[in-house]
Amino acid sequence: MSNNDVMKKLRVALQLRDDEIVDIMRLVDFNIGKSELNAFFRKEDHPKFKKCGDQVLRNFLNALVIHLRGTKDNPKPKIDFKNL
Repeated sequence: MSNNDVMKKLRVALQLRDDEIVDIMRLVDFNIGKSELNAFFRKEDHPKFKKCGDQVLRNFLNALVIHLRGTKDNPKPKIDFKNL
C-alpha cells in the first residue's frame, strides 16, 4: 500500500475535506496547498498525479494525532461511550 493510498483511506474514513486536512497539517507547522494535496488523491495515470512522500504522510499522521487527541499538555476530553 502506498502513502497515497493511506492518505486516501484516512480521508474517507474520517470524512475529511481538503481544507480540513490543510488546517490539520498546520498543527505541526507543515504548510501544504489544496492543489498539492489534490495531486496526492488523483489516479496514478493522471498527468497531475504526485507521489506522497514519507515526510508528508508522517507530518499528516502526527497532526492527526494532535487533532484527535490534543497535545500532551492540553489533551482533549475522552468520550465515555458507555453513557451515550
